Amino acid sequence: MTKSLTPAQIAQFEAQGYLAPLPVMDAAEAHELRATLEAIEAGMGGPLRGDIRHKAHLLFPFLADLIRHPAILDAIEDLLGPDLLCWNSNFFIKEADTPSFVSWHQDSTYWGLSSPDVVTAWVALTPSSLANGAMAVIPASHTRDQIPHRDTFDRHNLLTRGQEVAVEVDEGAAVPLVLRPGEMSLHHVRLVHGSPPNPSGDRRIGFAIRYIPTSIRQLEGEDSATLVRGADRYHHFELEPRPERDMQDDMLDLHRRLTERSAQILYRGTGVGTYNDPRALRG
Repeated sequence: MTKSLTPAQIAQFEAQGYLAPLPVMDAAEAHELRATLEAIEAGMGGPLRGDIRHKAHLLFPFLADLIRHPAILDAIEDLLGPDLLCWNSNFFIKEADTPSFVSWHQDSTYWGLSSPDVVTAWVALTPSSLANGAMAVIPASHTRDQIPHRDTFDRHNLLTRGQEVAVEVDEGAAVPLVLRPGEMSLHHVRLVHGSPPNPSGDRRIGFAIRYIPTSIRQLEGEDSATLVRGADRYHHFELEPRPERDMQDDMLDLHRRLTERSAQILYRGTGVGTYNDPRALRG
């Protein structure tokens, strides 16, 4: 028996590689999370940058709660099974009236994971619409296996390497995933997706949470993850603790070590060593 998704939704995910929109929380709760984020940013003197955008669930309890949200985990369990790790999390924030974009890509390209059984929950903290650069997907593109990519290191690209698929994309087949605050989309790690700039007068804020079953391994080095449901009988990843308060010293040290190690996997072969390297991109 499934916990959240219907058999038809599971069949759609398997055939098309995505589901949207799915409810996580009401708009008022999403607005409160946005307010929490923006209070943190105000205290830091500006928008989140560099490594702080990655694995932020290790630094802020409100995000540690979000990656464990029952509405998210119930849907993920229906797709991946009962034993779940949060492998990573990333903010995708497009500031108002800016050229930032996400090129057509597959998430799996540089992640180094042993299996494509990976699902991203993309949680909207603001509206994500045609007017502000909503993510769009190419349905069923996840069935094409791994597609060759090229690195662009475009400074406006929110991806780590500015990577883009090295084949022609039929943009006429693209489906925009329009979300209200508090809703999420789910997409397969090999689904081709991207998003245009945000020309609107407000930020577009999404929090992408990457979930894997505990059986998956990292093939390119040592790695870490957070156990969010069930049990880890495989011990392929260093398990991450939960923060007790914002930016606590020991978690900052841990976060720095883990994100530097993660960056070495994601940027391998480029000479970029950390997310804070001047050559690294904002994503």
